[in-house]
Amino acid sequence: MDRQEIEREIEDLKADYARLSADLEKLVYVGANTTGNEKELERIEKQVAALRKQLQTKR
Repeated sequence: MDRQEIEREIEDLKADYARLSADLEKLVYVGANTTGNEKELERIEKQVAALRKQLQTKR
């Protein structure tokens, strides 16, 4: 992946994270199971961290 592709992927993941965060708030409000959303948010956080690390090595 080149620098632009990494940055694009990070932006996509940020959008997914924001959407899942909003969904999580709704699930908490109605008392539904949030485990799946929480795990997905953690996965996205790790993926963004890895991509940011790749960006640092591309400088």
